[in-house]
Amino acid sequence: MIKERFITYVEDSIRKNWEIEALSNYREKGYTYKEIAERIVKLHMAFKEYGIQEGDKIALVGKNSANWCAVYLAVVTYGAVIVPILPDFRTEDLQNIIKHSDSRMIFVDEKIWEQFEKEKIRDLLCAITLEAFEMVMSREENILRIYKDLNEDFSKAYPEFRPEHIQFSSIDNEQMAVLSYTSGTTGFSKGVMVPHRSLAANVRYAQHNMPLEPGDPVVSFLPLAHTFGGAFEFLFPFTYGCHITILTKTPSPQILIQAFKEIKPRLILSVPLVIEKVYKKQLMPVISKPHMKALLKVPGVNKILHKKILDKLTETFGGRFKEVVIGGAAFNADAEKFFRTIGFRFSVGYGMTECGPLISYASWDTTQLGASGRAVDTLEVKIDSEDQQNVVGEIILRGDNVMLGYYKNEAATREVIDEEGWLHTGDLGVIDEAGNIYIKGRSKNMLLGPSGKNIYPEEIESLINNYRYVTEAVVISEDHKLVGLIFPDFEQINNDGITEATLPEALEVIRKDVNNRLPEYMAVTKFRVHPEEFAKTPK
Repeated sequence: MIKERFITYVEDSIRKNWEIEALSNYREKGYTYKEIAERIVKLHMAFKEYGIQEGDKIALVGKNSANWCAVYLAVVTYGAVIVPILPDFRTEDLQNIIKHSDSRMIFVDEKIWEQFEKEKIRDLLCAITLEAFEMVMSREENILRIYKDLNEDFSKAYPEFRPEHIQFSSIDNEQMAVLSYTSGTTGFSKGVMVPHRSLAANVRYAQHNMPLEPGDPVVSFLPLAHTFGGAFEFLFPFTYGCHITILTKTPSPQILIQAFKEIKPRLILSVPLVIEKVYKKQLMPVISKPHMKALLKVPGVNKILHKKILDKLTETFGGRFKEVVIGGAAFNADAEKFFRTIGFRFSVGYGMTECGPLISYASWDTTQLGASGRAVDTLEVKIDSEDQQNVVGEIILRGDNVMLGYYKNEAATREVIDEEGWLHTGDLGVIDEAGNIYIKGRSKNMLLGPSGKNIYPEEIESLINNYRYVTEAVVISEDHKLVGLIFPDFEQINNDGITEATLPEALEVIRKDVNNRLPEYMAVTKFRVHPEEFAKTPK
């Protein structure tokens, strides 16, 4: 097992970088490592007074922010378990997760708290807003009193707060640090139990292999409640003494590009869609013109043009980045090939929540076209086939990154982790002689939403399938938009006098009603009639 500890990484970074800026919301005053440490220690004092034990769960529901990050660090370094939940989930789903996770406290955006049905979350000791750290609910009077006295108690305990005061929990690496829910929908959602060793393994690998140095600026725009954004836009750079600027809302391409120009990040994490949009919207209209196509085939001239395109593209991302790491879903093959041709510094990684998330990575100058890097040093990865270099099989793995299992769901855990400790990813691929992993398909059907949020089509399909005129539905992604293919219930349609001409109108009513019951990022843009039953294949 890995000897390094995530909490030790946090302690060391705070001590070393005491006076430099750690976290700031975009275009707002930031917090130094010392100020973040003060917030952490104050919360530790409150947790202790409230009787919070190591292993207790604390929910965190809100948009990305410096305060969100401070709470996350406070909970994990205390030895409690953070339950970060996407704020986009429906209120009912948020409440179900809070209840299922056995959370004892919650830190939450004020607007989200106002929508909660308080009688459904009666097990919570208290609720504190993320915007102003105001306690908006407490089950006992002394809980509120303790919280109000925190600043005074902190000043008494630490008249001169110094780096040597930073000494957090010594909890064992095998204990749970994060309880990450893969979805919001009851019946589909699984609570992934990420242990401390997984956080340590991800941070250690990133420190040794990803191109960041202490003090480097980083822009955080992916959902921090997801392990990809959380690990590599927040935890890794924080443990390295970087300054993390957080975009508190899902940014438009214009705001994102503006932020890159202002902050000039040294490492950029992205989902494929962001990069593909740049390729599709900015580059394709230029390079697909007939005269440009001809010029790009002329030796010498093409090198000059490629250099100009590369310079412009590099400027778009701030001009100072050492590498763009792309993960979360498959990268468009045409875009990847073109970016590789012009020398754009990017790499494609591979991961999953169950590994906290990193499975494989290679630096931009060593990665191979079409590959998703090589296995990290804390994982053993292989292909479940007779010839892993030539015969596609399921990607399976084991090691320090792997989860403890699914919370309160032993059956689901046994489905993916076998008796020898191999985690079955549900992804298909091959591994070449040099260890490069090539993903050939996904037996799991997870889609990635425009802002990096996971979308599980089965959830939407099960909802659509309940409607009167639907026999079966399949949800697919077309041009990064969700489309519902509908095999209609023709018998019911005929009985209700619905004609071929009026069927689209009836289905549109269903689509709008479905979207009203889903988070915005899971909205289906259109329905299309599928005239026959969908083909079935064995699992």
